Amino acid sequence: MGEIEGTYRVLQTPGTRLGSPTPAGVSTLEPGQTLSARMQEKHLHIRVKLLDNTVEIFDIEPKRDGQMLLTQVWRRLNLTECDYFGLEFQHPRSYWIWLEPMKPIIRQVRRPKNALLRLAVKFFPPDPGQLQEEYTRYLFALQLKRDLLEERLPCTDTTAALLASHLLQAEIGDYDETLDREHLKANEYLPSQEHSLEKILEFHRKHMGQTPAESDFQVLEIARKLEMYGIRFHTASDREGARINLAVSHMGVLVFQGTTKINTFNWSRVRKLSFKRKRFLIKLHPEVRGPYQDTLEFLLGSRDECKNFWKICVEYHTFFRLLDQPKAKAKAVFFSRGSSFRYSGRTQKQLVDYVRDSGVKRVPYERRHSKTRMSIRALTADLPRQSISFTEGMRTTASPSSTNASFYSVPTSPLAPRGPPDFKDSSSSLTEPQAPDAKRPAAERSSGAAADGDTRWAQSPGPPALQPCQGLSMESPQPSPTTRKSPQSLSPVSQVTLGPAGQSLSPLLSPVLSHVGGARTDSEEQPKHKSMAADEAYFIAKEILATERTYLKDLEVLTVWFRSAVVKEDAMPADLMTLLFSNIDPIYEFHRGFLREVEQRLALWEGSSDTHVTGGHQRIGDILLRNMHQLKGFTSCFQRHDEVLTELEKATKRLKKLEAVYREFELQKVCYLPLNAFLLKPIQRLLHYRLLLGRLCTHYGPAHPDHADCHDALQAITEVTSTLQHSLARLENLQKLTELQRDLVGIENLITPGREFIREGCLHKLTKKGLQQRMFFLFSDMLLYTSKGVTGSSHFRIRGRLPLRGMLVEEGEHERSVPHCFTICAAQKTVVVAASTHLEKEKWICDLNTAIDAAKSRSGQSLVLPGSVVCMPPSRCMEEVSPEQESEDARSSRGSLEGQGQPRANTTVRVCWYRNTSVSRADHSAAVENQLSGYLLRKFKNSNGWQKLWVVFTNFCLFFYKTHQDDYPLASLPLLGYSVSVPKEADGVHKEHVFKLQFKSHVYFFRAESKYTFGRWMEVIERAGSSPGRA
Repeated sequence: MGEIEGTYRVLQTPGTRLGSPTPAGVSTLEPGQTLSARMQEKHLHIRVKLLDNTVEIFDIEPKRDGQMLLTQVWRRLNLTECDYFGLEFQHPRSYWIWLEPMKPIIRQVRRPKNALLRLAVKFFPPDPGQLQEEYTRYLFALQLKRDLLEERLPCTDTTAALLASHLLQAEIGDYDETLDREHLKANEYLPSQEHSLEKILEFHRKHMGQTPAESDFQVLEIARKLEMYGIRFHTASDREGARINLAVSHMGVLVFQGTTKINTFNWSRVRKLSFKRKRFLIKLHPEVRGPYQDTLEFLLGSRDECKNFWKICVEYHTFFRLLDQPKAKAKAVFFSRGSSFRYSGRTQKQLVDYVRDSGVKRVPYERRHSKTRMSIRALTADLPRQSISFTEGMRTTASPSSTNASFYSVPTSPLAPRGPPDFKDSSSSLTEPQAPDAKRPAAERSSGAAADGDTRWAQSPGPPALQPCQGLSMESPQPSPTTRKSPQSLSPVSQVTLGPAGQSLSPLLSPVLSHVGGARTDSEEQPKHKSMAADEAYFIAKEILATERTYLKDLEVLTVWFRSAVVKEDAMPADLMTLLFSNIDPIYEFHRGFLREVEQRLALWEGSSDTHVTGGHQRIGDILLRNMHQLKGFTSCFQRHDEVLTELEKATKRLKKLEAVYREFELQKVCYLPLNAFLLKPIQRLLHYRLLLGRLCTHYGPAHPDHADCHDALQAITEVTSTLQHSLARLENLQKLTELQRDLVGIENLITPGREFIREGCLHKLTKKGLQQRMFFLFSDMLLYTSKGVTGSSHFRIRGRLPLRGMLVEEGEHERSVPHCFTICAAQKTVVVAASTHLEKEKWICDLNTAIDAAKSRSGQSLVLPGSVVCMPPSRCMEEVSPEQESEDARSSRGSLEGQGQPRANTTVRVCWYRNTSVSRADHSAAVENQLSGYLLRKFKNSNGWQKLWVVFTNFCLFFYKTHQDDYPLASLPLLGYSVSVPKEADGVHKEHVFKLQFKSHVYFFRAESKYTFGRWMEVIERAGSSPGRA
């Protein structure tokens, strides 16, 4: 018999009102009876095929939105990074459609009872290191396995066999020929697997000891380099009727002919995406459309296909391009035009921030098919370490909510090993050994013991303790009290650059500060010392005090924080430790005493001014003269700094442990500049003293009692700087080459005797596909041009090398329609490039011609860096590097360094790339003297209150602190490309001593305490933007 039909009557209750919920009623069914099919339709049983090919059933009310089903799937899978995934179903015309979260299911899926939805990856990030959960990477690997089998990831037979071998290693563990053949006979990885069987086995033999997590990561690393990674074709035709395929990725809309990509419309070039019936329209920005027309048109198979592709483009643009989820537009009351579709999930940035900062408990999971055998390392693992991500496995944390791994993790099991985890394994995630019958439903897989699998990270109770070691007395200070209140954060987050409401571009293009410090009333904004407004000497002394505080904090980065990191891990050899700190510690101790003297004198100066008594306290020359003479005794320490920098660089290349500590330390908030830049600070500070003493001497007349001391102090510091001028040039050049060596992939031994850095910047190179953005680096012997690495990485990959000898530069703007273009003719190659402005073009041509002339007449007087390793010239010194060649050449130099951590957004290389500008050696030299610190009041364009912040200007960037005692900045604002001016009447700012910073639509107002400080801030910012190399 079929189902037993019964009656179901609803008992009406008194007082039932219109619109109230219908009572559930009382069932008259006998025990064991079931409802009829008509009654059961109140719930849909929707089948979902998971990535491991199992089918799960979910009960959903018919009128519920798609978000309800998605939420149930995420909960059952216990999936944290769920926004990368979606559910798709097949249209009757055989193309796949994503389930929309905000739309009822019955309005999307025909016959939902019979439909089979499947879980799939919706957004493919360009760098698998951005996936922070091991479980997410496992699901991505399963998606790629599905794509291989469905022939949606075309690649060579060798690459396909390599991918299959890594998937096989993740599934069954280490190589065993008999078991491998049995498994491959029963399971299919490739469409024609029998033809590649021997290659798969050969590759699998090489993966001995590789954990499943490492295998998943290798699958993603190999797949992301394929041109068809994450590509889903949508058949279309162009205006001429030629058959093409459209696709969308993180970078923009792609056009393919067959499987060959013929064009890319980056998001930055696209002004608007729309559709009209079957026509898909791309409207480009007028200034970047180049040879293309204003609007491009493609014809798809039907209106539904066209709208489906348009929706996918909208979602991809929002997920990868915007910082915040866009707000939904209010619906029109009577009439509306166009689609109201909007992406309703989190953006990639929001998702990354959520996973990193929320402290979500991550439970162990079980690999469904990994039941035959586990790898040796997985079998010997004592504790599953799912929560250690590949990009964060070597970072530490001081925040209880942080999900990053620390150097010393607290064992959650008595079997867990104590002590620091092995660096080699800390970036992988190990799973517990599983029994042969480990195949369980997904619900069981995700419901593991959360308490047992939860990994708790050791948190630092305070700043790192200062260890007694070579060159440091026990009287050296501990980190400041401010640090004790807020423990040292070792998270990999770069400087905060949050945007104001309504701004949703990249952090570099929308650099705004968070509202720290609170709003201030007008009464609080008044300068403290109005009685001394006309005394310029007082404000020069205050500038010395403010910059000395910043300088001492910079020295503490080395003497306190970096020392603590290397001592804790015992990563630095004793001789290098002695060399480094025996040169830095004496300078640090001297400046501690000097700062105390200046603070005491300024306190007396202000006190005597308040009581209207003038005397010996309103002077600074005596302190400066005494200390400038003492600085002469440190000349030998200053001269050894280039040796320190060279030996430190050699040691980091030679010692992997030191290299790991070095790179991890640079990810800390306290290290807001490249670490080797702090080694230049002592000599750079001498130039700053010379500048300020020159101002004092100019201000004082010869008859002033403080003039003689200031003049003698100026002479003393000038003698020191003259002696060290050559050392500073070597240091700055070596520091820049060292920084570029880490940023450039595909070139080894960039640090070569005689090589000098001249200019770096962004130009557009003319290629077969039109103008392509490239980053150019000009040295004294060659010109490099590079392309940006994967999203989230700070690396640039070498695309070509051009020697300067025999090079010619020609202006070819009249011959071509490209503005601001010029031609670089080398021995075997000619490159046509275009600058962003005429001024940029002139700067490049001038520097190129000067460098070419110097290369012709070079006779050994070039700068020689001590300790540099001479690199042999490459056999192909000038070439255009194809992506395949570059990948092979760069593999050895890239190693495991690319993709580690969040790149610092305020480096000059990244700022030049995003701001489309350039920086020269002269700019860097001018920036040494253009350093300033002090309190400013800051206001946004659309805000009313002012906020008091401690502001530090260095390296073409503003760094913002709450107070001068803070150890690391709250936010940063790169100033390359910004203009500084006085507010206009339309700005509505009616305060004195206010200057305005503007870059495109980003506007900030800053208020200084006096006319002198206002002028100084305007001066240093203007000089940074218009130095001899920039004007």
